[in-house]
Amino acid sequence: MQEEKIDLNRIPTHIAMILDGNGRWAKKRMLPRTAGHRNGAFNINKVGKYCSDLGVKYLTLFCFSTENWNRPKDEVEYLMKAPTRIFKKLKKQIIENNAKWVFIGRKDRFPNDVLKIINEIEDITKDKTGIVLTICFDYGSHDEITTAVKKIAKDCVDGKLEPDNITPDVIENNLFTKGYPKLDLLIRTSGEYRISNFLLWQIAYAELYFTDVLWPDFDKNELDKAIISYQKRDRRFGGLNDNKKN
Repeated sequence: MQEEKIDLNRIPTHIAMILDGNGRWAKKRMLPRTAGHRNGAFNINKVGKYCSDLGVKYLTLFCFSTENWNRPKDEVEYLMKAPTRIFKKLKKQIIENNAKWVFIGRKDRFPNDVLKIINEIEDITKDKTGIVLTICFDYGSHDEITTAVKKIAKDCVDGKLEPDNITPDVIENNLFTKGYPKLDLLIRTSGEYRISNFLLWQIAYAELYFTDVLWPDFDKNELDKAIISYQKRDRRFGGLNDNKKN
């Protein structure tokens, strides 16, 4: 079993994932793309539960990007209904799993019913003490960094901050992920080798793992493989490992 090879004392604290391949998963089965999105959506709770069981503290998932609005109208409409479908179907599990659900990204373009269900999920789980499950919905890293820069600029104009005092910590404290631990591992499914405007600041020293497995098929075994790969890495954060001086 893959799980037996995992060092439970070296589990990454913060994992992020780019959930890719829903459409291709459906196409392989001669199903509409929405079928792939449906199966992908329900996989979120499964993978989140397994991460929690392993001891991962933060799981951040890229579910809908600022660029995804350019997809076909019927597909976007389907994706907008995803939070409602997941919550109605998995409400009991979401509550019992002790995960704190957080949604980050723009919220000014969602229909009111989507905002209502997002707020309800966050409110119901706000006092949970388990894994922090962050859903990046209408999220783009360029938008996140631009928003942070605007906030910092306003603080400078208002006299609350001197430009010379702008540090990486100041920038991090104005990102959507304020207060989150450093990102340890970024996983992308479906065989694509790009970051796609996701957590560009946060991945500075994260380990990257790419797999050909499509997101709806990504399961415990695949997560084990990713974590085992992570645990084999020599993480130096720009410095040198004392035992490896080259």
